[in-house]
Amino acid sequence: MSINKFVIGAAMAMVVVGAGCRTNLLQMEDVPPPTKSEPIPLVVDGTRTSYADVVERTSPAVVRIEASRREKAQSRGPMPFGDDFFRQFQIPRPDQRPQIERGVGSGVIVDSAGTVMTNFHVVEGADKITVLTNDNKSYEAKIVGTDAPSDLAVLKIEGAELPSLKLGDSDSVRVGDIVLAIGNPLGIGQTVTAGIISAKGRRTGLGDGSFEDFLQTDAPINRGNSGGALVNLNGELIGINSQILSGGPGGGNIGIAFSIPSNMARSIMEQLLKDGKVRRGRLGVNIQSITDDTAKAIGLPDTSGALVSNVQSGSAADKAGVKRNDVIRAINGEKVEDSNALRNKVAGTLPGTEVKLSILRDGKEMEVTVTLDELDPNSSVGTTEPDSGGNTRPGAENQSGKLGISLEPLTAATAKRLGVEEGAGGMVITKVNPDGPAAEAGLSEGDVILEINRNSVKSMGDVNSAIESAGDRPLLLLVSSRGQTVFVTIRP
Repeated sequence: MSINKFVIGAAMAMVVVGAGCRTNLLQMEDVPPPTKSEPIPLVVDGTRTSYADVVERTSPAVVRIEASRREKAQSRGPMPFGDDFFRQFQIPRPDQRPQIERGVGSGVIVDSAGTVMTNFHVVEGADKITVLTNDNKSYEAKIVGTDAPSDLAVLKIEGAELPSLKLGDSDSVRVGDIVLAIGNPLGIGQTVTAGIISAKGRRTGLGDGSFEDFLQTDAPINRGNSGGALVNLNGELIGINSQILSGGPGGGNIGIAFSIPSNMARSIMEQLLKDGKVRRGRLGVNIQSITDDTAKAIGLPDTSGALVSNVQSGSAADKAGVKRNDVIRAINGEKVEDSNALRNKVAGTLPGTEVKLSILRDGKEMEVTVTLDELDPNSSVGTTEPDSGGNTRPGAENQSGKLGISLEPLTAATAKRLGVEEGAGGMVITKVNPDGPAAEAGLSEGDVILEINRNSVKSMGDVNSAIESAGDRPLLLLVSSRGQTVFVTIRP
């Protein structure tokens, strides 16, 4: 009985629906068929309403990159791919058959002959690399060359009249310029997002900190966008997307992303295509940026420039007469904003090139000419072994309450143990008050104070004299810390 009711109810519903449809059709007989919509104007009253024309020109040159590598099944080590943009697919087998690790990223075709730029971490350690274009064509790619310090790699695919992007001038980019980010995030397919240039010359320290001069953008960039394109509204490539600053356990976008500027990428690509490697200039100095306190301590008008904390013996800078405490204000007439800008400028210049440095020494401006050495690509940049024995022998300690530290003169044996140059003199920090100004400045036990306000210190008398003569000005300390010589400013 219940089944019959169900059938009858369904039949009645069909009649009602059918009648309703017939009525709607009769009412629409006099309605003309829809006409094809006109495209939305790109500019209305001087305001851009669409980026479709830019996307149409640029997106075909942005590709998906799949990289894979075989590893032994028993391996429990980290993935060879350089970051978490990648997923690892393991095939556990008791007979130790190989497992396959796969990674997905993005890339940009920069000429019609098939030259592709991407990030080094996208293809690091890969045995096989496949490039997939926007029209679903697949190409096997070969690595032309890689450069880990800049996180760039150049690939080659074989094809004819491939779509490509023209490299723009990243130096002319301004903060506030509108940009589009194109890539293949999260494996969902090619995606375009829009934003602005938020900052220039950024250094994140998320990589090995070697050579970073990032463009920062708020265009949404997510995992898988690595190696993709950052383009301006002229359709020019101005950056290779490289890093994101993510928030939360999911690692999602929070509006802070970083792209390698096209001018740096162009220089590296040209060297890799020509020689298969990158050669960089080397000055042979330790440098650091100038803080407001540092500028006040040494009487500088502003914080621009790079402060020389050490000159390596026999280096190009040493031969040219550059000295510790010099402030490098310009290179080849171009103003140096900070130490990172100088470092990138020198590294971007070929070894053997003569450069002119504008230097401020003891308040006097001077110019020196330096013939750059070549940076050893295998050298560790800025890495030191931590000091395992920061505490010096107990007793005979001198207190410096104004700095919040205990000090004692540096002996030959202590200098050798701490990696300080023989005969340099100085005062060893044996205790640090965690609530004092020295701790706030980052000083720790085992650090050696070599100078205060450019005067060498070898006794507590020297230290106290320097503190008293400084008055209300911050102190500039030259400190040897774990094998590195750096300047530290501190307010007693």
